[in-house]
This record gives sequence, structure tokens and C-alpha cells, in this order.
Amino acid sequence: MNTASTIAIGNSNAVRLAVGLFHQAAAAGRACLEAAELESLLAAMGLDVAPGAAGATDVRISLNRTREFGMVLSAGLGGLDADLDEANFRRDRASVYAATELTDADDFLSLFKRTIAWQRLAATAHRNGDAAPEEALRSSFAALLAFAAGPWESEDLLPQSLELNPVRVGGVLSVGNASCEFCPSPPPRLSRPIHKIDKLIHPTSIGIIGVSSSSMNFGRIILKNLMGSGYPKEQLCIIRPGETEIDGVRCVEGLKALDGKLDLLIVAVAASAVYDLVDEIIETDAVESVMLIPGSLGETRASREPAAALAARINAAHGKPGGGPIFLGANCLGVVSHPGSYDSWFIPLERLPKPPKKAERNSVMLSQSGAFMITRISQNPWLDPRYMLALGNQTDLTHGDMLSWFADRPEIDSIGIYIEGFKDGDGLDFARAVRKAVAKGKDVVVYKSGKTAPGMGGVMGHTASIAGGPILFESVVRHAGAIVAEDFNSFDDLFYIAGALHDKAIGGRRLGAISGAGFEAVGMADSIESETFAMEMGVLEAGTVTALEGVLKAKKLDALVEVRNPIDINPGADDEAHLQIVDAFLRDPNIDAVVVGLDPTAPSVRALESSKLRPGFDINDPKSTVHLMPPLVDRNEKPVIGIVDGGNLYDVMSARLMDQGVCIFRNCARGTKALVRYVEARLNAESIRRRQSN
Repeated sequence: MNTASTIAIGNSNAVRLAVGLFHQAAAAGRACLEAAELESLLAAMGLDVAPGAAGATDVRISLNRTREFGMVLSAGLGGLDADLDEANFRRDRASVYAATELTDADDFLSLFKRTIAWQRLAATAHRNGDAAPEEALRSSFAALLAFAAGPWESEDLLPQSLELNPVRVGGVLSVGNASCEFCPSPPPRLSRPIHKIDKLIHPTSIGIIGVSSSSMNFGRIILKNLMGSGYPKEQLCIIRPGETEIDGVRCVEGLKALDGKLDLLIVAVAASAVYDLVDEIIETDAVESVMLIPGSLGETRASREPAAALAARINAAHGKPGGGPIFLGANCLGVVSHPGSYDSWFIPLERLPKPPKKAERNSVMLSQSGAFMITRISQNPWLDPRYMLALGNQTDLTHGDMLSWFADRPEIDSIGIYIEGFKDGDGLDFARAVRKAVAKGKDVVVYKSGKTAPGMGGVMGHTASIAGGPILFESVVRHAGAIVAEDFNSFDDLFYIAGALHDKAIGGRRLGAISGAGFEAVGMADSIESETFAMEMGVLEAGTVTALEGVLKAKKLDALVEVRNPIDINPGADDEAHLQIVDAFLRDPNIDAVVVGLDPTAPSVRALESSKLRPGFDINDPKSTVHLMPPLVDRNEKPVIGIVDGGNLYDVMSARLMDQGVCIFRNCARGTKALVRYVEARLNAESIRRRQSN
């Protein structure tokens, strides 16, 4: 019998034993197992309970049922060290975490090898002349993962936690101390008919409730934006008794007066009117999707109970034939769907123009906060998503639903997501969707707010979210394959670079760094490490060195510049010199990506919109970087990042390059750090795809 079969049989026995023990303990008024019960359970799982060898290293291995992600396996420092605050350590050093559904023993062992606990184990084994205890750890991880997998589907009591601390690792593994708690099985939430998201973002008919005929209220602004963004008037209708038309759009008396089923209904009424209206929407079955604009539903103490009851009624409707309507929001800014030719944000178009910055938009932005999207797009129009959706407080549709649907869209390459909190169990759905998106070759960039106690309090007051632990969130979502941003700036940088470099090949971690300023070359070199990954400066081949020497000699810079990587090519280098050196670096098989400082303030570079001192020596000159760099970037598979580190004088240069698809940053450290994070994520995604294909 093979090892997998042995584990499966042992696991089935362990689960049956656990169920019996849980009911026995519950009958005695306990929510945890006693020592003798726990010892028998661990024995059934193949785990040894013993004092452990003298001099053994203590580690901690735990299973925990989390509200967001379900069962999570974690491991790391054990004994007294386990009580240390994880914030004292770099990422993945104190502990590692993974949703049990998305890992296996080999994969989790590779995660565990990032920890200080593993480093101690390996160092101790080396000192004693022993092999590192990989197989013993792998077997223990496999036993816990099998136990977490169940079968638990039909049980009314489930494991809440199984903590093994310390696990003493010497020549063998032995559990020095353990605890196990259990809990009632949570009530199921019905699946949302997420195929109807297509109706939400590509509607052939839209109705609006809450349009004023006499003032510019939110409903009226939304109506203006719908028409201003190109949505046909004849496909619009307004639900408003006593009116025949507003702004040239027909009005109907109510939902029952509709002459057909609406793809989308936008609700922009007072929050107090939503409760009865939602019941009417469900009962009439007159719409496929609903956008709930009103705020305060579930965001104040007084509204939480009725909002929960509303969500329950919506959930129950999904059990009916056809699945009932889907609801986006509440507290929802709305949707911008360029393919659907509509903008339902209640921000006037004059305050937030959305000109196209890409020939083909290939990204999506999903945000629990509408204002987050507004500020991102206002400051960074080159993000330029195909779709922008505000989820609000997730009364119905969740982050997991949205990401799962967009993960299957072949035209989408990158997805940026702002999260304040998950509904129960949706963290696991979200992690599954991340893994699916990454498996399909997409980049997923995530920022989650609520990293501190005050931050969590602010989240609760905004979109009625529950902010889970930041270390757990980041670890699980990053393991699923997402790029997790630390702050707003890094979100902007990572979402932008994901869109700009998605079609480029990431062949490795060897960087080429080029600049005409010494500080910038050093700054690039100083920025090639993150907490979990590092790039390295590629060693130039002899042929590349010769080619570079030729460029420098032709530009009369050979006496001033030493050929190396990173290379400081002197402020005397013109546009052509910069790009010829970039081209030589890109041709070198030891270079996987290039960051180049374009030195806009250097007198030899054509970086100004117009020059009074040297008329014609500007970005309109065919010899300027603006003209020479885009073809160079287009014809190379390797990624290139340009750095335009200068003030407002060089905004036009940057914009012209970015409009042509060149990835531009205005600071060498931010650009290099974003590249490092992106390369790490792409290499990790390749590893995920390889594991799934095996």
C-alpha cells in the first residue's frame, strides 16, 4: 500500500474518532478535548506524543478554522519563541500560513523553509552531522492537511483549532504539548448566480430608481453620466410614478409596469426605502442585477440587524429557480464599464474625466471603497482599467464572486483589488479565485486596509466590514499567488507595472541597471531586495562589454565611464547613448530585465516640451527618447523600466512615453522595488502553474 493510501485510511479513522470525541466532550459541556482524548486523536493521525529528545528544536504546527479562510495550516517558531510578536520579524520568518485547500505537504514544507525555525533545524542537524528532518516534517504536514480535508461535510461539529506546540524535532518529531478545540458547523451561504455579472457590466437595458425631476441629486447625476458615457437613451428607463420623461429618458410607474426584464436596476434612493424595495425587486423578478447606491446599510449600529436580515432575504432568493437577482453594494459608488458603454458613478464626468490611455484596456479594478478608485484614477490615469466596480459592503456579491468571474475573462490580464474585509468564508473563495486567475496567466494585485487597531475601527465604520488579521491575510493571499501591496503607493506602482509588463517575458532575476547619475545607479542597486525576494546584478558577457565600449567611444565617453553593472554613463550621454546601452544590456543572455535612468535634467537629453536655449532640441525631435524608446521596448521580450526623475518640466516627456506603452516611474527606488516585487510574483506564478500541471 502506498503512502498516500495509508494517510487517507488513517485520516478517515482520525476524522471518525474526532467526531465521536467532539460529541463526547460537548455532552460533558466542553468545547475542547482533554489530554487523554487528544492523545488518542493524535495517535490516530500518526503523530507521536512524547517528551522529545534532549537538545531538540521546538517548532509550532497549527490548524485553525478562521472566519475568512476556513482551515489554515501554520508553522513556525515554537516553545517560548512562539509567544513573540510576529511583527518583530520579517515576512515569513516567524511563521508561514496557507489555506489547507490550496497547499500540500511538499508545498507547505517549501514555505516552512523560509522560517527561522527551519534555519535552526537545519543548523542543528548540520552541527550533529545529521540530515535535515524534511521527511518527518513532510509527514506531519501531510497528516494535518489530511485531517483538515475531512470528510467533514455532513458533521455538525468541526475542529476549530489543533495546536501542536512545542513539536520537538530531533532525529524524529514528537509532540510535547497539544490542544484541540471544536465548534458548531457554520450555516451555509447559498452560491450567488455570478454568471449574471455579465448582465451587470454589459447591460442591454438599465433602469434607475431615485432620479429627481427638479434637482441634481445622485440619481440625476448617474442618469447624466450614463448618457454622457455613451449609453443609448432608448435602452434606459426611469422608475418614477407621475412622470413621463426626465432629460429625454422615458419614465414608468413601477417595476410591474416594465415591458420586459431589466438587465440592470440602479437604486439611488434613501437607505430607509431600500428594505421594502429589495423585497419588491425579488418578488417581481423584474431584473437580473441590482446596484445599491445608498450608504449606511449595516454601517451603523442601528442598521446592522435590519441589514443582516436584508442580506438573508437576498441570499434566500438565490435558492429559487433562476437564482434571483444579484446585488452590488450597498454603499456602492457604482460601475464604469467601457465595453458596456456606461458610467454609473455619481461623480460628475467633469470632475473625473476618463480618457483612454491604452489602445486595448486589459485590466479591472475592484474596490470596496469607491473613493479609493476615484483617487487612484484621478492621480494615475495610466492605470486605465477596462472595468471599475465598487463593491461597497458586499450585501450580496463579494470579492470572491467578482474575482472568480473576472478570472475566467480571457481579455483581462491584470486585476487590482482594494479590500476592507471579507464576509464569512469569502476569504477562501477569494484565495481560490486568486489561484484560478494566476493559473490562467493573470496578475492579481491586492491592498487590504485595517492593518492597525484604529484602521480596523475605521473599516468597520465605512463599509460594515470585518478586518481580519493582516499577517494571516497577507500570507494566505500571497501564497495563493497575489501580489500584496503594503500601502497606497505600492498598490499604484504594482497595479501599473502589472499592466505595463504583463506581456513581457520574465526569464529570471538578473537585473541590468543604467543611469547617467551616480546616485541613481546606486539607488537602483540598493533597491533590489524585498523582505522575501532579491534580484541580482547580472554579470555582463565579454561581447556585451565590447559593445558597450564601442558605444562609449563613439559618444566620446570612454575616458569617463567604466563598463560594469550597474553602469553610470555620465550626464554627457545623449538620448541615443542611453538607448544603445539599454539595447546592449537587453541582448545579453545574463540580463533578464533593465532599469534605465533617462536623466531628463542632463543637458544632452531631449527631455523638454520645448527649449528656448536650443530650439528644436526637445521631445519632438526624432532623436529624442520619446521617439526612440517605444520601438526598442516593443521589439524586446524582456521588461524595460524607464526612470524620469525630475519635476513638472518633465511631465510631458513621461506622459508621451507612457501613452506609447513604455513603463515609466518618476523615482529609481520606487521603479526598481516595483520591478523586484513583480518579478517575484511572476516567478511564483510560474511555480504555481508548474505544480498544477504535474
